Amino acid sequence: MSISSDKPCCVISPSSGWVAIDFRALWTYRELLYFLSLRDIKIRYKQTALGVSWALLQPLLTMIIFTLFFGRAARIPSDGHPYAVFVLAGILPWTFFSNSVVNSSNSLVGNSSLISKVYFPRMIMPGSAVLAGLVDFAVTLVLMLVVLSYSKISISTNILVLPFLLLLTMLLALAIGSFFSALNVKYRDVRYALPFLVQLGMFVTPIIYPSSLVPPKWRFALMLNPMASVVESFRTALLGGFFNWASLGIATVTTLVLLFSGAYYFRRVEKAFADII
Repeated sequence: MSISSDKPCCVISPSSGWVAIDFRALWTYRELLYFLSLRDIKIRYKQTALGVSWALLQPLLTMIIFTLFFGRAARIPSDGHPYAVFVLAGILPWTFFSNSVVNSSNSLVGNSSLISKVYFPRMIMPGSAVLAGLVDFAVTLVLMLVVLSYSKISISTNILVLPFLLLLTMLLALAIGSFFSALNVKYRDVRYALPFLVQLGMFVTPIIYPSSLVPPKWRFALMLNPMASVVESFRTALLGGFFNWASLGIATVTTLVLLFSGAYYFRRVEKAFADII
């Protein structure tokens, strides 16, 4: 007697339901998340002469260029702080956010061979890309502390809010990155359009200028950009001052809405990833 192999004996598929994020599945595959993040870090600096030093050069050179053109030539105000310190405090979260969004949006397409062979929670892919960016963030943070020490700017208790701000930045990057990663599977134009959109986003975020420079009638529109509040809060945490808790609260709510909306869309389409990737 022969056994027919026309039908599979077991089908592994994502769980169904209205929940946007399957935390149980993510916890089950937490080791895979760790190893994929570690792999992304190794690949990023594989066969590079300077290695992780590139994470230091990017914000350092950006700080120097912005200081020369916007600080000295254009004389943009910096809320009483040295412009180099002011702009570096904004570059710190923005570089982490922008790199995480771009890398996570390409994570599914870049791992197409793995996705088409075995099932695991696909959200792990953009998640690992965001976690891998923490190494670059840590290097830039060390640079920031050195610049603060050189500028003789003392660190206040505001820095205790920094872990929350980092978590908020990670969630926002994951929210946008997961949505565009799912979109990128079907529409490959995303990989070309997204870096341009991220670059435009830098100019509507108070990185090279303070939010106080924005006319009062446009400040509400600025608050609709969660990264605007995150960047300003990073500056307050590092340089001192008073937090705008109302703006930070709006940014937190907006981030959570974007996260669950992006995750919901991701789960709705992830069952087709292996077929069209």
